Amino acid sequence: MSLIGAMLILLMAFVSPERTEWNTTAPPQVAEEISPCSIYNNSFRHGETITYKLYYNWNFVWLAAGEVTFRVREKDDQYHLSAYGSTYKSYEWFYKVRDKYDTYVDKSTLLPVISIRDVQEGKYRLYDKVTFDQGRAKAYSLRGKSKETAELAEYEIDNCMHDILSIIYYTRNIEFDGRQPGDKIPVKIFMDKEIWPLKVEYKGKEENVKIKGLGRFNTIKFSPEVITGYVFGEDSAAMNVWASDDKNRIPLLIESPVSVGSVKAVLKEYNGLRYDLSSERE
Repeated sequence: MSLIGAMLILLMAFVSPERTEWNTTAPPQVAEEISPCSIYNNSFRHGETITYKLYYNWNFVWLAAGEVTFRVREKDDQYHLSAYGSTYKSYEWFYKVRDKYDTYVDKSTLLPVISIRDVQEGKYRLYDKVTFDQGRAKAYSLRGKSKETAELAEYEIDNCMHDILSIIYYTRNIEFDGRQPGDKIPVKIFMDKEIWPLKVEYKGKEENVKIKGLGRFNTIKFSPEVITGYVFGEDSAAMNVWASDDKNRIPLLIESPVSVGSVKAVLKEYNGLRYDLSSERE
């Protein structure tokens, strides 16, 4: 699992321990299904830039490992969503990471059109460009160790499929007013040649949460399930995510155990938000 890949999973705020068919008849504890096919963007805009500092806890010591920066650009009928993650030089004796994610989404639906991952982690390399044909429920993956050696493959996907980056911006536009703690919202993504049914559990609101270096905020809290054996150990506790309780709904703090130790992502800086960060307490 890459640094930025783990960060994206943390920011998604939902990972399921099992893969199940998409449930259109939700049981009592699952919230009324939100359409994955289209959602109105009311949370972000062109020029938004958000940076997180990543920490790794090993033997009770928190190590600053690297940073991940997310950007939004607008072009014609699409948003270009990007994420770039890298380790600090002081951490690279252990493991060097340079990861880039780029997703182009339709502005009217926030569904991905093209998704590109360019991963460099230690000696590991991966290039994966996925072109989505949402109308025909197809995905075409140009995948290999590099762009030059990548091979094309076709995959059957479900209707209205997201990728790992588009789903973050999709969920930022979900309206949580009226939902109850314990509600679970199902979504799906296509990643690494597979469809992943995922869920996010809403835990309610939590006030006066301290974010190191930024102050205190009123937040919306989520507690995701985790995929055991992937990044997380079988005895891992739940992941916790605190997002700003305002119209921006940007994640402020993410904490999670992993197979060895634990990780934390803390909002470091932000620019170009669509609204004032009104969740910040004076």
